[in-house]
Amino acid sequence: MIKNFSINAFDLSLILDYDKKRIMSKKTKKIVCFGGGSALPKAVLEPLKKKQVEITSVTSMLESGGSTGQLRKDLNILPPGDISRHLVALSNAPHWKRELFLFRFGNEKFPGGHKGHRFGTVFIAGLEYFLKDFKGALKIAHDFLEIKRHKALPATVERVHAWATLENGKSIKGEDEIDFPKLHDGNLKIKELYLKPAALAYNLVLESIKKADSLIFGPGDLYSSIIPCFLPKGIKEAVRKSKAKKIFLCNLMTKFGETNSFSVLDFTREMERYIGCKLDFVVYNTNIPSKARIRSFKKQDKSTLYPVKIDDGLDCKKFKGYDLLIKSGPIIHDPHKTLKILTKLCKL
Repeated sequence: MIKNFSINAFDLSLILDYDKKRIMSKKTKKIVCFGGGSALPKAVLEPLKKKQVEITSVTSMLESGGSTGQLRKDLNILPPGDISRHLVALSNAPHWKRELFLFRFGNEKFPGGHKGHRFGTVFIAGLEYFLKDFKGALKIAHDFLEIKRHKALPATVERVHAWATLENGKSIKGEDEIDFPKLHDGNLKIKELYLKPAALAYNLVLESIKKADSLIFGPGDLYSSIIPCFLPKGIKEAVRKSKAKKIFLCNLMTKFGETNSFSVLDFTREMERYIGCKLDFVVYNTNIPSKARIRSFKKQDKSTLYPVKIDDGLDCKKFKGYDLLIKSGPIIHDPHKTLKILTKLCKL
């Protein structure tokens, strides 16, 4: 015989509260990441996709050098180099598909030491050329790499170039020239970065920012990878209005032509200037590599200068210092350490 079952209001509130917490604990967090095709995919996208998150990665679509720049010029397409690396980082496809997308072939040489083309870059370029539709090409690339929960998006789908005004008043054109000074003095500071012609933001990027729980900026080259993501009209405004946590992963090293002698605060001030609001957290590296390791790394990357300076008196509530380096070898972010920090700051 079943006894009468009753529950009082207090017990009911406990059960409902428990259920609410259980549901919230399983909520998929939405995270938007901004940056280029080198540091961000390995340091953030690849490790972060292992968590219960929905990632939108955003690239500037301003590349003008190397293989991508050549394809852009020859085919009159949007530059697909950086976004193709984002796609691979977000992919859960079989290993062979990801390796194929990164496979470099051909002997054609480009300025800056690049040689040959990557399959993924050519794949997207060819699709856009024949379809006359970058969005359609991007969808096919997502399908090929079996990306379901995440997405890689362009900051704009308009054909534009990055321009920079230097401290001497001279203007320089092109992401490649900003990235690797060839026609101007790289010792001169960049005073202003802008698009020419002006461009509108891709609407899906604005929607993703609006829904985001966290916004992650970098790591990556400040003026040729990260900041350009906020130049299309609408993105800066969306970031400023967003209530999401805004997290900047500061670079490990300074770079000739972009961030000569920059400190953590210098990076922070420039980021806040271009996103139009304050950052919630700035994550910086406290493990200064040995001189021998720096010399070795500079031989591989000749544009690298020195470790980013750590300013005195940084507010520990906003500025979070950690050992971010891999144990040995190149001076790059350790993805496991980065994931641990982001898990805490994004409350994953």
